[in-house]
Amino acid sequence: MSDPHPTSLAEQLAARFGDTLTISKVRNEVTAELAAADLIAVATALRDEPAFRFSELIDLCGLDYLGYGQTEWETDTAGGDGFSRGVEGQAMGRFDWAGRPRDHNEPRRFASVIQLLSIEHNRRLRLRVFCADDSLPVVPSLTLIWPGVNWFERETFDLYGIIFDGHPDLRRILTDYGFVGHPFRKDFPLIGNVEVRYDPEQKRVIYEPVSIEPRVLVPRTIRNDADLVQASAEAADKWREN
Repeated sequence: MSDPHPTSLAEQLAARFGDTLTISKVRNEVTAELAAADLIAVATALRDEPAFRFSELIDLCGLDYLGYGQTEWETDTAGGDGFSRGVEGQAMGRFDWAGRPRDHNEPRRFASVIQLLSIEHNRRLRLRVFCADDSLPVVPSLTLIWPGVNWFERETFDLYGIIFDGHPDLRRILTDYGFVGHPFRKDFPLIGNVEVRYDPEQKRVIYEPVSIEPRVLVPRTIRNDADLVQASAEAADKWREN
């Protein structure tokens, strides 16, 4: 049987969009990075043109690259039993974008990632769009191209604070209307900004300053399960074969 796709998706994208897209392929997954200003035109072409036909938007989410590549897991020095208590964390809520660790040179803090599916060609594609302004992250809304993305964009706005320009009803979808901040941002306090309780005397909900002390619970146990060891050995064998 002849190959239904003699030209790879990455090659087709490069030929069609040129420098508009920065294309990468890892583990047979194609990712195309583009500017927010080009998103609507590119998305429309990906949906409508016969060579692509990405009729389905499977998912849209946000990314916050603050502290990207950093971890509080101690995999080199941790013991084989027990758990740490009240670790002085080095990631969430401990630094801002200007003071972030420099091990990973990400150009922008916030990005929106879109997962597309072409049923006609049985292909998947990931789009990544960085927000040009870190203080006011904005990307165009895709609701006019894939209407089902409506609630995905609302969720991303709620949790990351990314604004989708042109969305018909951009408001919170998971947190309360009076919620302060965006809980998936990596500078969001782990204990939150306020405490909420119902006051039976006043017969209403009360917002108060947080009364608990911040701490990070990080497991320190190193697992050497047989299945993990086997998976590691198989991965090493495959790497040597390639």
